[in-house]
Amino acid sequence: MVTLAEHYDAYPYPERDPSEERRRLITGSPSHPLEMDHALWGGARDWSRPLRALVAGGGTGDGLIQLAQVLKSAGAPAEITYLDLSASARRVAEERARVRGLDITFRTGSLLEAGEHGPFDYIDCCGVLHHLDDPEAGFRALRAALAPGGGMGMMVYAPYGRSGVYPLQEAFGAILGGLPPEERLNAAKGIMGGVPQGHPFRSNPNLVDHAASDAGFYDLLLHGQDRPYSVTELLETFDATGWQLARFAMPGLYDLGALTPHGADLPERARMAAAEKLRGTIKTHIAYAVPEGAEVPKASVRDTKLVPHLRGLKADAAARAVAAGKPLPLRLGSETRELSLPKGAAPLLGAIDGRRSVAEISATVRLDPIAAASHWGRIEAALAPWGLMLLSGLLRRR
Repeated sequence: MVTLAEHYDAYPYPERDPSEERRRLITGSPSHPLEMDHALWGGARDWSRPLRALVAGGGTGDGLIQLAQVLKSAGAPAEITYLDLSASARRVAEERARVRGLDITFRTGSLLEAGEHGPFDYIDCCGVLHHLDDPEAGFRALRAALAPGGGMGMMVYAPYGRSGVYPLQEAFGAILGGLPPEERLNAAKGIMGGVPQGHPFRSNPNLVDHAASDAGFYDLLLHGQDRPYSVTELLETFDATGWQLARFAMPGLYDLGALTPHGADLPERARMAAAEKLRGTIKTHIAYAVPEGAEVPKASVRDTKLVPHLRGLKADAAARAVAAGKPLPLRLGSETRELSLPKGAAPLLGAIDGRRSVAEISATVRLDPIAAASHWGRIEAALAPWGLMLLSGLLRRR
């Protein structure tokens, strides 16, 4: 069997060209500082206080580079440590950091050793825990490395949006398991040509990594150690390892009420589980977690001192659409939906710049407090569940 280190040394994932750092910054969830602040610290973290962060299982560095570059650009002090088993993946991440001039400590090792390098205010662990021999040991090791008041941003695979993947992984493992990585890849690509169109994998429009690169094909279909988590299983794992959910990056995905009026009397976890099954397209669970029993401050526009940001939307374009009575489009993989806001919310949307507070924006557009509060509430209800509006003082001039 190919070990994790052998896999990622042969095919570092995701496949990245460090020279592209001169042209673009890859952003996403988890571990964008605005999203971290919103989810873990109520949008009110003091960013003049250095953030000590661990990127556990950092791979080729997407989350690492995003975290370090956004904080550097904002002038926010940070001490960031990268930890991964793969020397090949580390070399890619190191070169990406060098191109950008980022100050990061690189270490080769297992995330099970995280506590030896901590404690940390923030831990990123994206796409790693579901590949461990004992995932619960990984969850516990990261919990032990966390400083008081800290939190984790993490991603694990989910079963329903990846329908078709696991039968292929099992078949390839059975017939190609003894081959070295390159031979496995070439053989599997040949076999894929004969997989019929009726196979669940063929009819799943959410699966694209296998077509993007050799590393993507290998990671998706030839992984020797890969288990998905339903939302129920993830929350039960949190319970068993000393964590609790702070917030999903897109809580709207787990909102049963957005799909059906039925089931309103179910417990919250049962409602989320039903929403996941009805939606059927969730490939990954992207979540923020804090220690069990910790109080999680809720970021809300009701605290008018907080600073709103739009993410994935341009303020002026969104404001023009809303002023014209047009809905804002939202694309979730293969799914699309429309978000509607009253025309009166347009001036507030257009004035969001990531530097002014809710109160300051309201005063700028000269809305009376009652009208402003009503429109802010509608904006938050429409955008925040989808991660399109976040609250953070990161970019506020200090």
